Amino acid sequence: MSLRELGETYRGMVYRGHNPLWDDDPESGAGAARKGGRWNWVGLPALYTSERFETAWLEAQQGLAMKTQPLTLCTYEVDCGPILDLCDPDIRNRVHPDPEAWRHEAWLSKSRLGMPVIGWEIAQKLMDEGIVGIRTPSQARGATARDVNVVFWRWSRTPPTMVRVIDDEGCLKRRKAKHPP
Repeated sequence: MSLRELGETYRGMVYRGHNPLWDDDPESGAGAARKGGRWNWVGLPALYTSERFETAWLEAQQGLAMKTQPLTLCTYEVDCGPILDLCDPDIRNRVHPDPEAWRHEAWLSKSRLGMPVIGWEIAQKLMDEGIVGIRTPSQARGATARDVNVVFWRWSRTPPTMVRVIDDEGCLKRRKAKHPP
């Protein structure tokens, strides 16, 4: 069975914490493309989300020296696939022979040194096979087994790759109109 065949459609809600300076386009993935991340290199848009709002908060506060910073928490409706579940040990082992190597990889240090990043290699492999995102354990400080992220490399506002922010009252659009870039 191919990795694509192991992928499933993910349906439900996910969460993401945004710095209020950049919350006017919560579906863009532009911030990840600008800086890169564990699962995307600079230039590749990605949408990093979490299954629990508590995890989204943990993820958004990483790297901040013990001070909680302002945060806009958004909920997304998802009907997107195929998503590969890297929380499943059998799938993790099929994706990479040493899953602990990428789970605890110092990807940021390696990227700054121009070294290969295992997460990026895995992402490229999965995208080449038609996988549009992954479900993966959070690596944020303080994360537990309940803290799971869903990272999307391909998404739109409609199925089969729907990841859509819920903003029924248009709050984010009004904020954008008040504070243009």
